[in-house]
Amino acid sequence: MLLFNLLLLTHFMAFAGYLFILATLWTNIEAPRDKKGLFLGIAILLTGIALVALKYPAINYYKVVPKLGIFGVITVMNIRFADKPFTRQAYYWMVTLTLLAAVIATIRV
Repeated sequence: MLLFNLLLLTHFMAFAGYLFILATLWTNIEAPRDKKGLFLGIAILLTGIALVALKYPAINYYKVVPKLGIFGVITVMNIRFADKPFTRQAYYWMVTLTLLAAVIATIRV
């Protein structure tokens, strides 16, 4: 149980850090980005996989599958805008998808 809680805390902190990075871009979307978002995305992915592996027989697929799809879209958008700043529309999609993933994670199904 301790391992699960530590992974969940790490997952939450990485997600909050990624959301903070997006929030810092709010005033200047065209600002250059560094690689912190990449490392936080990898941490979110790895801790998410570990959390699912620890809960394997009793996985809530109604939450895991949509979040995985959202994470895939966010990854593709980050790859597309890796060397250039976000467009305004892409930035708003990133924020919306990130907040949607947060809502899916916190609601009860």
